[in-house]
Amino acid sequence: MVKPDLKVRIGALELKNPVTMASGTFGSSGEEYKGLIDLNKLGAIITKSITLKAREGNPPPRLVETPSGMLNSIGIQNDGVDSFIKDKLPFLAKLRTAVIVSIAGHCVEDYARLAAKLDKVKRVDAIEVNISCPNVEGGLEFSKEPGSAAVVVEAVRKSTGKPVITKLSPNVKDISEIALAAQEAGTDAVSLVNTFTGMAIDIDSRMPVLGNIVGGLSGPAIKPVALRMVWETSKKVKVPIIGIGGIMDYKDALEFIIAGASAVQVGTANFVNPSAAIEIIGGIEKYMRGKKIRKIKELTGCLKT
Repeated sequence: MVKPDLKVRIGALELKNPVTMASGTFGSSGEEYKGLIDLNKLGAIITKSITLKAREGNPPPRLVETPSGMLNSIGIQNDGVDSFIKDKLPFLAKLRTAVIVSIAGHCVEDYARLAAKLDKVKRVDAIEVNISCPNVEGGLEFSKEPGSAAVVVEAVRKSTGKPVITKLSPNVKDISEIALAAQEAGTDAVSLVNTFTGMAIDIDSRMPVLGNIVGGLSGPAIKPVALRMVWETSKKVKVPIIGIGGIMDYKDALEFIIAGASAVQVGTANFVNPSAAIEIIGGIEKYMRGKKIRKIKELTGCLKT
């Protein structure tokens, strides 16, 4: 059998395979992993979310392990967009892997200004609009209901000609309605899901473990719920879905693809196994060979019910 075709399209952007690195789980730009894996084999690197100005992030402790997952409360610590372009992009520009930059803001104008600034940067292949971070004040405001999500997406869409991906929160009543609103506002794809709001308590001190009290739960613990949300959303939107949530191996990735995702993001797995994404790419290709499937898009949304 000929080599399986793993290429997928996200708007005008073509990825060599559907496996991407989730924002905030792969260092600030992926450079931290350059000695551990071949970055050029990845479908895309999604950078840590950047803001207009530098952010210090939340007070420590910021991470805590939980059964089958972890809570994080980093608070989008970053050096700001200008520093990112100056200090991080030169490394990314050397790679033969798609570069997707994640942006976050406090107001609609922040998102629009970030998109406009990145629109001028050639090596930025797409923009992921993070309207769903549960670890910053107001971080979920734009993802709570369809109208507010649409306003941000529309502002970003008007500010850039690059592919736009909108990252959605699971901490809502119906995520598929938010996805539909984002689609109608002009997004080229949706990423789901971001982390679930959670907390942990130290029973001896009777205080929260995290310095920010609450944080975002990720890892295998959220996978069944994330998978259900991807499946439900795939029945409502026409734009590609990028599935996220507890993907640890190729079987997990295939579940999301079969449920309706065109691509996936590997997040928490990077903390336990830096080679997880490379192994997932190989596992998907082996599966396709075994099943005599020529193109990965044949698997997207093929769930039988």
